Amino acid sequence: MSDTPVKQQNTAAYYGQAVVSFAVALGAVALGIFNLETDAWVRAFLGVAVLYLTTSAFTLAKVVRDRQEAGQIVSRVDQARLEKLLAEHDPFQKL
Repeated sequence: MSDTPVKQQNTAAYYGQAVVSFAVALGAVALGIFNLETDAWVRAFLGVAVLYLTTSAFTLAKVVRDRQEAGQIVSRVDQARLEKLLAEHDPFQKL
């Protein structure tokens, strides 16, 4: 019998909390940059830096998730091969 792991899914509350947390953090930084008492080009530079950091964080999260999912697929294929070999093996068969 195969013990297939159940895919864990996030709850709607967890997803909502992550979205709200991201929005609050990005909004707070944007508000801080907007209210900064400096030249406009400095605020623009900081704004572009925040956007670049945000897109880089999303890309990194996607790459890490993709690598983890690829490892799970390889592991499941190896497990299926092992189960097939064990199912076909007859220990009482003469060599």
